[in-house]
Amino acid sequence: MNSEPNPIEGNRSVWQSLQSRRALLKRAACGFGSLALAGINNRSTAGNSSPQNPLAALPSYIPARAKRIIFLFMQGGPSHVDSFDFKPHLEASHMKEVDIMGYRFNNFRKATKQVMMKPLWEFQNYGQTGKQVSGLFPETAKHVDDLCFIHSMHTEGVAHGPSTLFLHTGSVNTVRPSVGSWISYGLGTENANMPSFVTICPTARMGGPQNYGNAFLPAIHQGTPIGKAEQAVQEAVIKDIINPRLSQSEQLQRFRLLQKLNETQLSQSPSSDAMNANLNAFELAYRMQMTAPELMDLNTESDATQKIYGIGEKETDQYGRQCLLARKMAESGVRYIQVNYSDNDGGNPKWDQHSNLPRHEQHALAVDKPISGLLTDLKSRGLLEDTLVWWGGEFGRTPFSQNNNGRDHNPFGFTVWMAGGGVKPGFSYGATDEYGYQAVENKVHMHDLHATVLHLMGLDHEQLTFRHAGRDYRLTDVYGNVVRDIIA
Repeated sequence: MNSEPNPIEGNRSVWQSLQSRRALLKRAACGFGSLALAGINNRSTAGNSSPQNPLAALPSYIPARAKRIIFLFMQGGPSHVDSFDFKPHLEASHMKEVDIMGYRFNNFRKATKQVMMKPLWEFQNYGQTGKQVSGLFPETAKHVDDLCFIHSMHTEGVAHGPSTLFLHTGSVNTVRPSVGSWISYGLGTENANMPSFVTICPTARMGGPQNYGNAFLPAIHQGTPIGKAEQAVQEAVIKDIINPRLSQSEQLQRFRLLQKLNETQLSQSPSSDAMNANLNAFELAYRMQMTAPELMDLNTESDATQKIYGIGEKETDQYGRQCLLARKMAESGVRYIQVNYSDNDGGNPKWDQHSNLPRHEQHALAVDKPISGLLTDLKSRGLLEDTLVWWGGEFGRTPFSQNNNGRDHNPFGFTVWMAGGGVKPGFSYGATDEYGYQAVENKVHMHDLHATVLHLMGLDHEQLTFRHAGRDYRLTDVYGNVVRDIIA
């Protein structure tokens, strides 16, 4: 930690130490349960600033541009040179051999020749900015004047597992808290009746629960998974959120008894994070019954709204439902919502076309209209201004071919885009080389992107720390710089 800011200014570590559950328990002994129950009876659905609530909304360190994040995760590595990063030189070099340095399957000290492959989809200009987007994303392309593209991303790891972990946690080989958990820890939730971090239909592969895990942060900050990648979104429910057999008064009576037993157990081990987490989880689960059922019901939305997300259409129904659910979660005060497009495609993550790159068209068709609908819906409701939408995968793909009509992993240069939440609209930042292989101009490492995302949420990535195993940890470790040039 570089400094000790005043807790009122939002230093999460200092705030946590002053208002920790452990200190509260020392002062109040077994009174924790009565405080929790009092909160259940009196707390409104808006964010609550009571320090007894471990998810209470906390002040930001710096002026926040965004209140919440929706992360549209495209697992498998969509090809940037076939979508948003147009390279005329790559077109001209189609089927020509070019020396490429440092490729993973070859000797890293030798120049090797690779056969270039032009984009398989035509690019054209869109919007007042004239941004070039390929035919893969015609619906998203309609929003280019609201999007901020970063074309100079690079990251760690050359395989899906390490790179996916790095994207989510800032580490490829150690268990670290995920981005959403850090934001939950730093800011709490805007809605006391909902978790601060939700992930919709996550995959169990490529890191699985680590991608939304809390690691050594208090367990209350772990992401809440809704559904899983291999099941239909209609089946993605929060289990047991409604009890049809008991009245509300009967449920409260049973809940009080359960919490009383938990308090007795907790008094014997007041420092147990697991027991504290259970107590808090039971309380949150009880409160969620007031809010979550309506949020999960997409039938409360108008036909017109469902239509813009592509709900009811074969190709777009599933991801459209995820995106609409994300908008409802964002509107309800959830801080961090991840929308996953990550189930398997013939044994590989989607977007992972080592051969048969034309499969990209199928995946783009599934997500393009829902994403466009999400941006339209957020903007029409006045939510885009303080909601940061982040689109991207764990890496990009090579400009040269693999297996004749595929592309391999490329962590050296790729594209992500963001919208709303304080980023410059209609803006492109950084560049890859003339082929789209390596980031060469205004390079942005994944640590830099993490630092920037936290900054937009009002969190200083150098001050958002947690002491564990004798040292202060942070999402960006000892790296990362805020990319200020993309901030409006």
